[in-house]
Amino acid sequence: MITKIAHRYLDFKYKEVDKFIQHPVDSQKKIFDYLIKNGSNTLIGQEYNFSVIKNFDDFRKNVPVFHYEDLRSYLDKIIIDKQQNVLWNKPVKWFAMSSGTTEDKSKYIPVTEESLTQGHYKCGEQMLAIYGRTNERAKFFFGKTLVLGGSKQINNIGDGVFTGDISAILIKNLYFWAKFSRTPESISLLPDWEVKLQALTDYAIKHDVRAFMGVPSWLLVLLKKIKNDTGKELTDIWPNLEVFFHGGVSFTPFEEQYKRIIPKSDMWYWETYNASEGFFGVQYSNESKDLLLMLDSGIYYEFIPMSEWDSEKPRTLTLDEIETNQNYAIVITTNGGLWRYVIGDTIEFTSTAPYLFRITGRTKNFINAFGEELIIDNAEKALAEACKETGAIIAEYTAAPVYFGDNNTGAHEWFIEFVTEPDNLEHFVSVLDNNLKKVNSDYEAKRSYNLSLGLPIIRNLPKGIFNEWMKSIGKLGGQNKVPRLANNRDYVNRLSDFLKDK
Repeated sequence: MITKIAHRYLDFKYKEVDKFIQHPVDSQKKIFDYLIKNGSNTLIGQEYNFSVIKNFDDFRKNVPVFHYEDLRSYLDKIIIDKQQNVLWNKPVKWFAMSSGTTEDKSKYIPVTEESLTQGHYKCGEQMLAIYGRTNERAKFFFGKTLVLGGSKQINNIGDGVFTGDISAILIKNLYFWAKFSRTPESISLLPDWEVKLQALTDYAIKHDVRAFMGVPSWLLVLLKKIKNDTGKELTDIWPNLEVFFHGGVSFTPFEEQYKRIIPKSDMWYWETYNASEGFFGVQYSNESKDLLLMLDSGIYYEFIPMSEWDSEKPRTLTLDEIETNQNYAIVITTNGGLWRYVIGDTIEFTSTAPYLFRITGRTKNFINAFGEELIIDNAEKALAEACKETGAIIAEYTAAPVYFGDNNTGAHEWFIEFVTEPDNLEHFVSVLDNNLKKVNSDYEAKRSYNLSLGLPIIRNLPKGIFNEWMKSIGKLGGQNKVPRLANNRDYVNRLSDFLKDK
């Protein structure tokens, strides 16, 4: 009976998904009209004449594309000056502190009640509905969901305005009935990462955990600790374990490790794309990692073609104008108060019926020091092949350019921490290089005759070093991520200095 009720509810939520799949452009038009109506009486709406905007062309003409630096003055009016109706016509009580980079200063992303209820939570329910639709025997809702969220504290900055990691904000405001099946808030919101690890371990081994939610890299740390502390296999501790809803970083470098630590043929790994700015995508089937674009979550989407990324006034495309197999930067307008905001992530559509995509990287997370335009998607594919052929397993990695010198050509330097080292490092380098050539014609051209770009340089780092490094800079645990690619050497130079001190 309980199973039938649960699946009926999931079926009900799936009807919402099916509606925007069948009518994607109409769904986006309704969102657009709703956003313009609610934004017209705000400070930004008055400055850019939202009241005269009747369609997207008006919107594009009247409102510029914003980066975070462009929004900072508006955010200061809310955070410092305590003004309201600045970016949204409802009170902004929360600011998500972006923790996905190694920048010293956090970004403060406005979070409204509407962006929580109509966005993050609504999409979370739809995610479960899509999973339940695909997996008719799903029973994860009978047990506990182990949630590994951010480690940042909730900070009261005055007048009822709070800041924190987006996962902490989501946990803090979660519907009361949803909290019963998850990790207790008293554990999830612990600020100290190592204390939290122990508390999660103590909690998890006593409960029937059937699902995980979190970032793959940090959850793996927890699972290894639980296995080591108990001396038991995870499948013995949790025989009903069913699914891991993951996001934040690519799952590819961790996939083999999860298959080893959870040797279960019916364990599912479902990717999500839930960021501080909004909930954008959910895996659509067991057979493919392609994500379904969530089109009724209070977000209006635009897309900047790769050729326009560096333009001061980039040309944007609407949903019905995009093409498959092209790289786009995402621009969002949201009921959280972000207007034509460039979030920095890049995607490639694999289908337009429905709108399925995969994340390819970031506009600022690539290497293009020699015209090679290497993006994260290229790196992940090439590394996966190199690991497959050499028996290697990677824990973490980052890469940056090596510039021309008097005695050297340019190159890419890869700092890699292996769980299992390759049987032959030179062979690993060769396979990595050859596969980068296969997936990126610009890289292949620059590698010709070693004239401008030499073989990759691999630095084999000690085990655990990335965690030590992240801890030293105050970014251990939660949703903090090691940057994969950088077009400069700032990050790897600091990492190198850390290694020297060690």
